[in-house]
Amino acid sequence: MFTITGLHVSVKGREIIKGLDLSVNAGEVHAIMGPNGAGKSSLAEALMGHPALEARGSVKIGPDELMGLPADERARKGLFLAFQNPEEVEGVKVSNLVRKALFARNGAAMDLDKMVAMHEGLVASAKMLGMEKEAVSRELNVGFSGGEKKRLEALQMVALAPKVIVLDEIDSGLDVDGVKLISKAINDMLNGSRCFLIITHYPRILKYVKPDRVHVLSGGKIVKSGGVELAHEIEENGYEKYSRPPAGD
Repeated sequence: MFTITGLHVSVKGREIIKGLDLSVNAGEVHAIMGPNGAGKSSLAEALMGHPALEARGSVKIGPDELMGLPADERARKGLFLAFQNPEEVEGVKVSNLVRKALFARNGAAMDLDKMVAMHEGLVASAKMLGMEKEAVSRELNVGFSGGEKKRLEALQMVALAPKVIVLDEIDSGLDVDGVKLISKAINDMLNGSRCFLIITHYPRILKYVKPDRVHVLSGGKIVKSGGVELAHEIEENGYEKYSRPPAGD
């Protein structure tokens, strides 16, 4: 469903991702872990088409090639990115953002009944994520705590129901209850029609969302892949054995 082939990513001429290959099937959860500075966030931003990054290779959802497309076109194809550090956007209400995003993807405006149903769905999802119903009527991320911003990212994920969901350290800044609630939202969306790529530094979210595969990113490459036991090993021993550049690098 989601295929990355020969991906190279550079920032101002410095290569960060050095030929990454990865395939995630529909219904699967893959986790990418790695030490600080491994290039995890650069990978997430490159997948979404950040204009400050130079990227080459192939990124596909099914048969659709995403490379060369701007971020909004990638979103229309079904790609979603939850940011590690969500920006505050004054003047844009959460509900309006979701409504316009759905319109941009579906190409059809909502009538009043559909708008009411969408708002009610947002309120229900906000409550499920441990937020007050008023959150959906507030400006995007303005005045929210770090943990609340992560819950808002999850709220957008639930509302938009994309095909491929990339979560860049969605668990950072969250307390245990927040991790559990976002994990439940992820598990509820695992119906076989979409896949998840969870980028994380710590394995705690993987206690609640069971990954099909775990990959260690170090030195711009995937240096180790395995099952959930790999996350347990990292939790116990850290990244030291994976922090050295791969042989010949």
